[in-house]
Amino acid sequence: MSTAVTGTTTAELADLAHEVRALVLGMGTNPNGTHVGGSLSATDVLTVLYHDVLRLRPDEPEWPERDWFVLSKGHASAALYAVLAQRGFIERAELDTYGMAGSRLAGHPLRRLPGVEFPTGSLGHGLSLASGVALAHQRSGAPGRAFVLLGDGELQEGSVWEAAMTAGHYGLDNLVAVVDRNGLQITGSTEECVSLEPLADRWRSFGWHTVTVDGHDLDALRSTFAALPDSAGRPTVVLAQTVKGRGVPLFEGKRKSHSVQLSPRLFQRATAGLNARRKR
Repeated sequence: MSTAVTGTTTAELADLAHEVRALVLGMGTNPNGTHVGGSLSATDVLTVLYHDVLRLRPDEPEWPERDWFVLSKGHASAALYAVLAQRGFIERAELDTYGMAGSRLAGHPLRRLPGVEFPTGSLGHGLSLASGVALAHQRSGAPGRAFVLLGDGELQEGSVWEAAMTAGHYGLDNLVAVVDRNGLQITGSTEECVSLEPLADRWRSFGWHTVTVDGHDLDALRSTFAALPDSAGRPTVVLAQTVKGRGVPLFEGKRKSHSVQLSPRLFQRATAGLNARRKR
């Protein structure tokens, strides 16, 4: 098993991202549904990370030299489970158990699942966890990097900025935060709830190297991550501009896509829209 990236092409990444979206919709058919919108907006970022960036050994999840990944926006677990299945951490058949009693695939990630470093779900904690890993690696000389994916709504949590201040203070250049900037949270627009802009300037003020990228442009994402770290002594944040529900016209840019239980009819409509969009 490769200890680095998988060497997939951009076209192959596009196919993998399409499959992730289809799998997310499938998991949304369970009686409790799933967080469709935020999973779909994060799909391209997760696909690039797991197939082109993170140094992992699926057959040895605890490999000491691995990169660590923390899904701070734990409600997007369906997309995470899909990429873990693609990389071979879990069997694809296990995706059918999503949300069922006794399943390892809970609504928010559980530590007992291979490839999950921390249980997450209470928003605002993931950056602190990833910063702790990065600091430990910095002091021990371990080669692994720490990556964390945050939702933009959770940036309204004070604990995020405590972690950002700490990471900047310690110059954790082995830490990469990615913000899924889809502009929507469960109660509406992030800017209407608690304004985040000017977001890039806020991160810079805490000592972070800041990059803004189209979070659905696979080539741009690949180039952005390939260039890291390009600032010694500073952590990096990637502000990924995304669309909630991306890839499924029925859900794109809509707050109601935050959490959805897909009936057979709704699943059929969503899947048809996904496939039609893919053919363009």
